Amino acid sequence: MNDLVIRGGTVVDGSGGSSFTGDVAIKGGIITEIANRDRGEAAGAGAREIAADGLLVTPGWVDIHTHYDAQATWDPYFTPSSWHGVTTVVMGNCGVGFAPCETSDKARETLIDLMEGVEDIPGAALTDGMEWSWESFSEYLGALEAKPHVLDFGTQVPHGAVRAYVMGERGVHNEDATTDDIARMARIVREGIDAGALGFSTSRTSIHKAKSTGEHVPGTYAAMDEVFGIGHALREAGAGVFQMAIEHHEADENFGWMKKLAQETGRPVLFNLVQSDKAPDLWRDMLVRLDEAGREGIPLYGQTAGRPVGLLYNWRASVHPFVLTKTWQAMKDLPWEQMLAKLKEPETRAAMCAEEPMKWDEFVDRLMTGHHKMFPLGPEQDYEPGPEKSVEGISKRAGQNPREIVYDALMQDNGEGIVYFPLFNYSNGSFDVLAELIAHPRTGLSLSDGGAHCATIADASIPTFMITHWTRDRTRGRKFAVEDMVRMQTRDTAKLFGLNDRGLLAPGYRADVNVIDYEKLALGRAHMAWDLPTGAKRYVQGAEGYVATICGGTPTYENGEATGALPGKLLRGQQSAPLAKAAE
Repeated sequence: MNDLVIRGGTVVDGSGGSSFTGDVAIKGGIITEIANRDRGEAAGAGAREIAADGLLVTPGWVDIHTHYDAQATWDPYFTPSSWHGVTTVVMGNCGVGFAPCETSDKARETLIDLMEGVEDIPGAALTDGMEWSWESFSEYLGALEAKPHVLDFGTQVPHGAVRAYVMGERGVHNEDATTDDIARMARIVREGIDAGALGFSTSRTSIHKAKSTGEHVPGTYAAMDEVFGIGHALREAGAGVFQMAIEHHEADENFGWMKKLAQETGRPVLFNLVQSDKAPDLWRDMLVRLDEAGREGIPLYGQTAGRPVGLLYNWRASVHPFVLTKTWQAMKDLPWEQMLAKLKEPETRAAMCAEEPMKWDEFVDRLMTGHHKMFPLGPEQDYEPGPEKSVEGISKRAGQNPREIVYDALMQDNGEGIVYFPLFNYSNGSFDVLAELIAHPRTGLSLSDGGAHCATIADASIPTFMITHWTRDRTRGRKFAVEDMVRMQTRDTAKLFGLNDRGLLAPGYRADVNVIDYEKLALGRAHMAWDLPTGAKRYVQGAEGYVATICGGTPTYENGEATGALPGKLLRGQQSAPLAKAAE
């Protein structure tokens, strides 16, 4: 008898093939049978059965760009990703993480400062939440593996940590690495891959800076001998991806060496590919060049998001359009109730709307004054609003100061209102560019940033959004078939990281499954919570419509509630496909 049978659902198996009515049988954490009821087949009995008539049955989502490196040590549920049907995550992206690390307080504080600055995870929560018990990357994996978790997870060796460990202050301050430094870094990365890391990650973007010092992530300006020296460690290991965050508007300037790196190492090289306002048409040229690399058999891929990287302005968020005004600076440390009372005063509104924000840099200035990209986010949570819904559009029609529009939007819901700012992928004011990016065969769905940007974005909900918006609710352009959208965030994402045992509903594959009420699937409202260690804040966004989420054959969520089961495991390295043919 099977342990579990999901019976009579609409099976969307992750391959991209047509859906069908069928049964999914599971035993010992593995799918044992897929029965096509349209052909008169039926699976054998199960000790437990889930009636899935009228429901979608899909593989669990595989999210390959998260930052749960610290949270995984204290939160077995990887929230909010597990709320959204995610059954596998990859963390350790963008060159930031916590191993290797010397056992001194100073060394640990350096890595915490990097993570807080780059990924907007409160440093106090990191300090309080993590119980450091490692120095080497292998020891870090062991510490993670010793704890129970609700889903499967893998991680990468982060350049920032490696550089700080090998070079000390020279590495932190982005000084050039010596030949000996490079050899030692390569050796540590190779040891990490051998221990089970899924790859190596680095950052080469000016956006990523340490919190307290404002210095760029160690490795941001690493010379090519360092980059290739580390890359060759992956080649020697015969495993692992090389993941990086790059300056979006300079992707063309980096393309040549990234392509060469992928060619020399034979390992997948992944770079963030989004539309930047600085170079809004560059993405198209990148797709052409990725096609050329593909024809040459070079494993170079762009990682793109399923919706704009969406900043959520709120009075208690890390950033909002008034944060650099003198009035705000004078009141920013008040307890919330006192702050709210002041915000309700007409004279406070008048002062902040009249004041020009202090100048910072070009990037921050755009966030403060880009009213054409600010959209009040009401209960409908429209992530693809037209220009008429922007603060600029509203202010022109009303003949009103746009800063007053923003202020009043933030004051909604007794000061809990949100204004949405689509930072990347929205230069044209629609998702038409995104549709081309996510459909391209040389890109991978990514950049949800689960666990990160706690008080600036809430994009860990993207896996749910991909189904609701792109296959069902979009009104402003192209939609995708459910079969394609499921494939993009299951089989395709799993294969990019060599996780060939999952992302497909087929006999022999890992039994990671979602049972979904497609008509009722919906995002909850993004809101601020204070549930991190020390009561630190973060945005969270839940979902409705997940009837069941199953990891390794064990139901972990049913009707939106955790079952208490924690079957997840650390993924050590590439995972083999059960059938050679299925891996093709």
